Amino acid sequence: MMCKLYLAPIRGFTDAVYRNTFSEHFSGIDIAVAPFVTTHQGKRIRPALIRGLLPENNTGMPLIPQILSKDPEGFIRLATRLYDLGYGTVNWNLGCPFPMVANKQRGSGLLPYPDKIDSFLETVLPAIPNILSVKTRLGRRHGDEIFRVMPVFNRHPLKEIIIHPRVGIQMYEGKPDLETFEACLGLSAHPVVYNGDISSLDSFQGLSLRFPEVSRWMLGRGVLINPLLPEIIRNGQDIFPHKIEIIRQFHDALFQEYGKILCGPSHLLERMKGFWKYFSLAFEQGRKIRKKVHKTKKTDHYTQIVSHFFENEALWADVPVSDINEWF
Repeated sequence: MMCKLYLAPIRGFTDAVYRNTFSEHFSGIDIAVAPFVTTHQGKRIRPALIRGLLPENNTGMPLIPQILSKDPEGFIRLATRLYDLGYGTVNWNLGCPFPMVANKQRGSGLLPYPDKIDSFLETVLPAIPNILSVKTRLGRRHGDEIFRVMPVFNRHPLKEIIIHPRVGIQMYEGKPDLETFEACLGLSAHPVVYNGDISSLDSFQGLSLRFPEVSRWMLGRGVLINPLLPEIIRNGQDIFPHKIEIIRQFHDALFQEYGKILCGPSHLLERMKGFWKYFSLAFEQGRKIRKKVHKTKKTDHYTQIVSHFFENEALWADVPVSDINEWF
């Protein structure tokens, strides 16, 4: 069975610059879900809100915008504007785990309230021209919350359900609850996309053997660690003997492209330090380079450190990352 690979929406990372640069260096991703945009009161949609979603700024891969909202009218306005830009599908974020979002009954914070989700969908779906997909978790605090939400999803014409098998308060810690995810497969009237902790070919193959009915897979932190992962999954083996040079070229392109749009060297450094939290996991001396990068305060020092690492110290980690959470 042919699989479809999605790039996950990771706020602060998988933006338009990343997606476009990724597409220039790698392949294997079929479609990306963009990091969420939020609705705001008022009829006017600020241009800055959707700048990262403008078609001219997204030339690398097909894209589904994601909206974080509990306001049906605001959602309708924003989804309609996105449709006018050419987006026939939008995604509703019911999975964001961060307390500042969830405490306002947005993202995963809405999952304990299936009646509110039902009312939202009843209002929104007839009023938007787009097809709607949903990205969710198993619940806010308890994994069985999803069992009260799935019947709500089933009553509405949704394109697909993307399920991250953790609850919101877990953030990204602990193990995914594969048993509850499996139960969701049997309950869902819609296609289900698996999302969570696919960090290597072995982890993907293990999940695909366990869930042979799943053909849609979302890759997140695993791609940030190893951007070659989608191609490795598609080939069923690692066929890249020069990974370090490929990753270096990608890193250098990211550094250059972010340098064009970010306000000053400090913002550029902070963005690249964030990426090294993930890049470092691919290398045997990962902790060492991550620590050096974290301490640097000037871009010229940063480029010296990184160049020296790639030229002299970078050794690809032979052991697949089995538990990326222990690093954070």
